[in-house]
Order: sequence, then C-alpha cells, then structure tokens
Amino acid sequence: MTGTGGTGGSRERSAVDWLVSVAAEPDACRWEWERSPLGVVLLPAGRAWDVLIVPGVLGHATLDVLDRCLDRPGPVLAGRGDARVGFFVPPGTAAHWVGTGIRGVGLGAWIVVPRPGRAAGGVRWLVPPDGSGTLTDPARLELAMHEAAARGAT
Repeated sequence: MTGTGGTGGSRERSAVDWLVSVAAEPDACRWEWERSPLGVVLLPAGRAWDVLIVPGVLGHATLDVLDRCLDRPGPVLAGRGDARVGFFVPPGTAAHWVGTGIRGVGLGAWIVVPRPGRAAGGVRWLVPPDGSGTLTDPARLELAMHEAAARGAT
C-alpha cells in the first residue's frame, strides 16, 4: 500500500511530473523538494485535483474499503500524525461536497505535498500518485465512507 510497485524509479518520476504539472514553476517545485529541509512543497488544488480531508480514523477505514473494491484508488495523503487523511478527487468536487467533519480543498487553496517516495514535514503518502492522473471517484469515495462509518470508524 505504501510502495510504488514494480518500476519504482520511473513511477516516481511520472508521479513527480504529474504533481508538478500544476505548479506555476515546475522546475522550482522540483528544486524545493530536493533542497528544502522539510521536503514538502505547496501545490494548488483545483487544477488537476481537489482534496477531501477526512478525520484519520474514518479516512483509514475508508481507504481499507476502497482497497477492497478498487484495483487502485487515487492518491491519498496522511498528515498530522495520521489525524487527517486526504483523498485526491476530480477538480470541482470540493465545491459540491457536503459532509460533517470533511474539509474540501479546491480552487484557490493549496496543499502541502511531500515528494513521492518520501515522507516529510509530517505528511506522507498512503497511496502515492502513479503519474497517470488516476483520482478517486467521489461517488465511490462517498459509498466507502458510509460503509466505513457503518462499521464504527467514526
């Protein structure tokens, strides 16, 4: 779950390329990942993805449900000691999402992102991006959250 699979190096490069594609200055973003002592960059949400931030217990349980019903969910971040889990979803999702305790990060907002393959600054990948642009379908995410909550993960 935390690995990048078979061709790790090329998959990591593809993931980095995909992530920095939204940065105003992709080369500066790459430089920051390599040189910053925190090992994170701020990337704008709302262009290639939005992020739905879920409380940690529910987020981890939701990811367990998604793992059982999908070959691979979209990228998922954990932060603040796993107190929060962020699911990457299609742009525009955050503007329409309604859910108690769930924060939508979309157009006009920024997220802290570690370089794929590394944990840094209190943020780590639970499911790193694969570089293909795969995102979690919001309808599947909602169903998985309901199932996780019904099992008592609140």
